[in-house]
Amino acid sequence: MAYRPTVADTVPDLSTLTLGVEEEYLLLDPDSGRNLPVADQVLAALRGPARDQSRQEFRHSMVEMVTPVCADLTELRAHLVTLRRSAVEAATAAGARLVAVGATPMAEPHRTVPDKPRYHAMSRRYGPVAHDPAVCGCHVHVGLPDRELAVQVCNHLRVWLPVVQAITTNSPLHDGHDTGHASWRSMQLERWPSIGPTPYFDSAADYDRTVDELIAAGIMLDAAMVYWYARPSSAYPTVEVRVGDVCPDVDDAVLVAALVRSLVATLADDVRADVLAPPVRDCLVAAAHWRAAHDGLDGNLIDLRAGGARPAWDLVDDLMAVIAPALLRHGDLGYVLAQLARLRRDGTGATRQRRVLERTGDLRAVIDDLAARTAAG
Repeated sequence: MAYRPTVADTVPDLSTLTLGVEEEYLLLDPDSGRNLPVADQVLAALRGPARDQSRQEFRHSMVEMVTPVCADLTELRAHLVTLRRSAVEAATAAGARLVAVGATPMAEPHRTVPDKPRYHAMSRRYGPVAHDPAVCGCHVHVGLPDRELAVQVCNHLRVWLPVVQAITTNSPLHDGHDTGHASWRSMQLERWPSIGPTPYFDSAADYDRTVDELIAAGIMLDAAMVYWYARPSSAYPTVEVRVGDVCPDVDDAVLVAALVRSLVATLADDVRADVLAPPVRDCLVAAAHWRAAHDGLDGNLIDLRAGGARPAWDLVDDLMAVIAPALLRHGDLGYVLAQLARLRRDGTGATRQRRVLERTGDLRAVIDDLAARTAAG
């Protein structure tokens, strides 16, 4: 279906787009490494802008910090560093360690939900699924106020999001053991009926009609429970990409934000030029995401454009070839190339965790390393 602007001639210049990041963190016991239910104390200890940019999450052992809208990566990085440091200080005051990790590595004894009507409703509706151990993601928002355009961009994103997911993998451990998956968070989230690859939609009206039907069928409580890997945000005039684990290092998070922004900008240009999204079956998209969650960047990924499995880094190179002009327009190309070279050398968060575990044989050493990376910057 050809793209038609929602309001003629009001779509902003797409050469540069704003962005923002939401990061979720775990609060862990400094001695046992188990999740510590002290989120209320941590949020209460935050001061100034950090308190306004914090959010209560679905677990008592989680906190979320949200950047303001940013124009460039330097601004974004500065906000992430400040927010992480503020959250680390508040967590320390509450007797916890703040750790940027995608899934609960040891155990979570306390799994009750915060005392909010919405959370209680989710608990009643979804039962034990709503009481799984905590998981933490990184959500990237890219400013795109034309909702029709945003829906079409999400269609085009389907073939690339497994690559983004592989780059962010940072949760190989669960219940004290290596799960064999680079992102165990992704596996846990598959139990929720409203989480997964974004379906293809003909239009914004098609998107809204589908969401209404899912709500009426009891699959979602409301439109805010659209947790697909990419969506027009229900709260902001943005495309929100929410496929990734929270990143251990600030520069990992900034790298992902840069890639997502330029990917959205590139695909928005394609949509406005009436380039059609590649027709890919839902089962293949789901398979590509499973492979990304399992292998990360250390194995193969499914090429949803050409078919078949290829080395993960070959698909990263393909992604870079597609978005390089947009990276250059945003002034991000040099930074992204440097960070990808670091990632190729050091590995993803999952690879680094496994390396520490192999070297020390001690899961607490992994948590120590993650906590240090979370606080650095």
